[in-house]
Amino acid sequence: MALLHTPAFDADFTAADFSLKNVDGRTLSLKDIQGPKGTVIAFICNHCPYVKAVIDRLVDDFKTLQEEGVGCAAIMPNDTDNYPDDSFENMQKFADQHGFTFPYLIDETQNVARGYGAVCTPDIFGFNKQGVLQYRGRVDSAGPNPADANTKREMLDAMRRIADIGAGPHEQVPSMGCSIKWK
Repeated sequence: MALLHTPAFDADFTAADFSLKNVDGRTLSLKDIQGPKGTVIAFICNHCPYVKAVIDRLVDDFKTLQEEGVGCAAIMPNDTDNYPDDSFENMQKFADQHGFTFPYLIDETQNVARGYGAVCTPDIFGFNKQGVLQYRGRVDSAGPNPADANTKREMLDAMRRIADIGAGPHEQVPSMGCSIKWK
């Protein structure tokens, strides 16, 4: 398992459209998940210990952002033939177990992950309402450790700032996680 860090965000990157199958069986596009105040897309999977460490905090922050007008979705980009823990059926169980209120989409061709330049799970992309990338960082300052009273909710704070003024924070801490399992 290779540990990777995400690169700094590219302010010229615009959210690319996609058409992916959700855990409920529907096919959704970027337009279906965009919110009036911005959009967050998190590349995650079911088996990565870094995702498992932050998933409940990510779900809580996504719920808050959805209530505040930010669209949220997670995309699972891994090769499910070699990593069956990330199968579509296991995605459905994972989403149910953690109470997802947002789409959890499978990127079977891995074209979306490649197009976004995703490198690890979790890899978080925060866009303003115009679809321009403004945040590429971690969920919070606890990272893979348990959160405590001093934990800074970096993604939540960044997306609230983006929703208010259209721009992300100048300082962003890269996410770290397991490499995407490419075919």
